[in-house]
Formats: sequence, structure tokens, C-alpha cells
Amino acid sequence: MRQNSVRKEGARQRAPHASDHGWDDGPHQDGAPPGEPSADTATPPAARPPGHRRRRRGSGGTARPPRRKRRVLRWSATILSVLILGTAGAGYLYYQHLNGNLETDDLNLGEHRAPEPTPNAAGQTPLNILLIGSDARDSKENQKLGGAKDTFGSPPLADVQMLLHLSADRSNMSVISMPRDTLLQIPKCTDPDDGKVYPQTGPRTMTNQSLGRGGPGCTVATWEKLTNIHIDHFMMVDFAGVVSMADAIGGVPVCVDKNIHSRDNQGHGSGLKLEKGTTEVKGEQALQWLRTRYGFEGGTDISRAKAQHMYMNALVRKLRENTGLTSPNQLRKLAEEATNALKVDDGLGTIKKLYDLGNELKKVSPSRTTMTTMPFEYVGARVIPKPGDAEQLFRLVRDDIPLDGKGRKKPAKEKLSDDPAADDAQIGIQVQNGTRTATEPPASGRANTVAQLLTGKGFTKATPDTTTVLTEDRTVIRYPSAELEGDAQRVAKSLGLPLSSVKKSTDVSGVTLVVGADWREGEKPPKAPKKDDRTPESADALSGSDKKACMKVDPDFTW
Repeated sequence: MRQNSVRKEGARQRAPHASDHGWDDGPHQDGAPPGEPSADTATPPAARPPGHRRRRRGSGGTARPPRRKRRVLRWSATILSVLILGTAGAGYLYYQHLNGNLETDDLNLGEHRAPEPTPNAAGQTPLNILLIGSDARDSKENQKLGGAKDTFGSPPLADVQMLLHLSADRSNMSVISMPRDTLLQIPKCTDPDDGKVYPQTGPRTMTNQSLGRGGPGCTVATWEKLTNIHIDHFMMVDFAGVVSMADAIGGVPVCVDKNIHSRDNQGHGSGLKLEKGTTEVKGEQALQWLRTRYGFEGGTDISRAKAQHMYMNALVRKLRENTGLTSPNQLRKLAEEATNALKVDDGLGTIKKLYDLGNELKKVSPSRTTMTTMPFEYVGARVIPKPGDAEQLFRLVRDDIPLDGKGRKKPAKEKLSDDPAADDAQIGIQVQNGTRTATEPPASGRANTVAQLLTGKGFTKATPDTTTVLTEDRTVIRYPSAELEGDAQRVAKSLGLPLSSVKKSTDVSGVTLVVGADWREGEKPPKAPKKDDRTPESADALSGSDKKACMKVDPDFTW
């Protein structure tokens, strides 16, 4: 079974503010100062009360030999050394012990999945992993680390959310953090343990509430609904897990441009106290770094996300270089703490699967790793995805385009379907209004207008759906199965739409034209702008090889 706190009923009735919960650096009940916007982002991964865990067991893997001389133990080889522990019998028993530490949960609790990516010419596909940091106060240790006695045992929030994208050819890796108080629509989710159904929310619900609606699988479903990116796995950790793993790994170097003490006279702050320059943080101090908002310039959750990115980059570099991890005892401790701290989906539910994943991730050098934050704009003290820029970032990940701008290939020519289209008069088309945006209401009557336009072109079975209003940046034609692809392409051609606007989707039962926000008026859809594959500046990209990155300190929090 999963943790009680994930699906515990009796959640607070109001929508919590970004600084009300979790990875915030202040007390659990803190709010942002009046008039100060607060938006947040993501890093670590799960909460778990004792005695509530589902376990999976598996079989061991193999390790590759070291590539460089004078490497005492390489990350790829040492895991196997830990598992063997001197004899095959002891190694097998210890391997089973580590498997038993792992807690698993369902991957997606929604009704629909984003389409799986198309393999590249070599038959390879990308890998997408959602990293979740839970703010659960379900144990004395988590409560001590997170504060807020009045919220002990309440449903946890997914206050840290990061999507890790590993390219199909394993040459590059991208990470997108989402501010925790992003307003969006959480889809219908069903708790797999008790069958409780959480209905779809309105379009202005904070994303961090998804975790309390059945578990991490609802957070995955929320990401897929927003981004249309197919997520393969998730990994989740809580406060105590971050501290224990940071202790096992040892110090990770971080930098501040002034002395910092994250604490004000009202008690706000993580308590982080560092001298100017680079310091190796571990244990509770590492958690303080990851939670600090008060003290970094700007005092927002966006600044905190940047600090989290710096920590992760330094951590990856350390693990690749094996700095400080040179003894079997250290590695055994790390294996123990990691398997106890993590909650994962069934697809990662054994040591071998995690080991294989580690081998895939380590193929990417820090110089080809890019950390970003989802482009956003403020709505009061909350944020929403920034129109245009957010979808641009999501599209680059969907299309497996590197965010560092390297190695981009020319787009492939549009391929016509092998299945010929039916006669225009025989093609059934449902037309939906998708012209609503975050800032504009839907354009009135667009489904009727475009359905009549199609009828005039000979598509006599075109009918408007006047009961559904969607949000779609650009006009799209969806079809459910291969035998209708030709029909959908025929509709696109008749309207002058590119074939790239034709998408396969299990969300529709027939050819469905969704009139997007790009076609709010007129009888012809606008021509698609020239494809821009650059990472938006608003994504605030940071390279994994940037060793000079240093957090700017708010002068009010220096000493």
C-alpha cells in the first residue's frame, strides 16, 4: 500500500498559497509578504509512513569496467561491488534486501495518456522521468525538517516538480522545472488503493495539489495533460529522504556571492547560513539550500528553482567524477539511503532497473545537460504557463530537440499517409472550439462557423460540437487510428493547414478539428509561422557544465 498521507481525506478547503507548504524555506504555514508574488519550482522526489509500502523484487544487473586509470571505483562498477558483498550468496540476499526497500506506486492515475514518441531512424526513443518532491509531514522527522505542527498528517503537496528528458540518442538531457503554484487543470484521477475518484478540477487549480488526489500518478497525469509529453517513469522523495541521501553522497559544492543567513525577524527562512564563495553542503544543510527562498535575490520561488538547478548540476558532476565516493561502505550507505528514500513507479521498482537507468543517464556529459524553468507569467500571486513560450519549450521536448542548441537536424519532410482518404462527403468531422486562452475567453461560434466552411467545401458530414470549449494554441486535427490518418490529412490540405497539424490521439473517436487560438476569426487559418527551435529566453536555461554559477544574495539577508 502507499502512504496514508497521499490520499488522506479532510484536505484544507482553500487553495494553499505557494509559500503555505512544503519545500518553502519558511514555516509550513508561512505566506509571502503582502504584495509580493510567489511562484515555485521543482527538485527532489516521496513521503511514506512506516508500514505502508508496496514492494517489488527483481534480479541483478552487470557493470561495465572503468574507462580511466587511477579510478578506484567508477559509478557504473561500484554498484555491482556493493551488491556482491564478497560472495554470490550474500550479494543475492543483499540485492533482495535493497529491492525490498523500494516502494512503488502506479505511474498514471488519469484516464488518458499522452502519445508515445515516434522512434528515430535507429529505433531509439526518448526517456521522460518526472521528479517529485513531497512536502509530507507524515513523520516526526519530516515535521521537524519542515515545521508546521498544525499540518501534521494532512495531504502532501507536490511542491517540487521537474521533468527530466533524456534524448533518444542519449546525447543530451533537459530538465524543466514547474513553479509549484502554477494554475492549471488537474485531470480526473482514481486512487488505485481505495478506488476514490477525484473529478477534474477547474482551470485555475494549483499544480502542487495533484499529489493529494490519489498519489504521484495524478501528478504525472497532470503533466501529461498540460504538456502532451509522454512520461515513462516518476521518482519521488520527501524531506527526510533528501537529508539522508545528501548525507550518504557527502558534500556538494554550492556558491553564494555574499554571506547569507536565510532568516528574518519574523522567523521566515530556511536557516541556511553560508559564507561568501563555495561551500560543500550535505545533510540538513543541503535541504536548507534546496528550500531557501528568503535570502536569494528576488525572494521568489523562481530564485529557489535556480538554486536547485545549481545543486543538481554539481551533484551530477560529483557522481560522474566519483569525488568522495571511493569506498564500498560509502556506496553501500548510498544504496541503502536511496532505496529507502525513493518511491518509484513499477517500471523502476528493482535495483536492476534503477541501475540500468543510471547507466543510460551517465551517457550524457554535463556540457549537454540543460536546466530550465517553465516560462510563466503572474496572475496575482500565482503563475500560469506563459502563452507561446511555455508551449515552445514543451514542443522542443516532445520533438526531442536539444535545449542547448547543439546537434539540431533539419526537419524531416512531411510524410503522407499510406492509407488513402475517403471521398470528402464520406469523411465525418467533429469541429470543436479551442480558441480560449489564459487571457481571453473563447471566440463565440467558431465551431459552427468552421463546420459550415467545411460543409461548403464538400465535407457534408462536418458537425460542430457546441458543448465543448478547449484551449489550443494552434489549430489541430486529431484522429484516433491509422485508418483515419489519410482522412485527417485530407481535411488539413483542404484548409491549407500543414500536415504537422495532424496528430494521432486516443482522446478522440473520429477525425476532430480543434479550432485554435490562432484562428479566432476569418475563413482561412493563418499560415503557420516559420518553426523556431530555439529555447525561449524566459526558460532561464543553465548548462550542467557551468561551474561558475553563483546565487546572488539579497542584501537584507547578508551578515
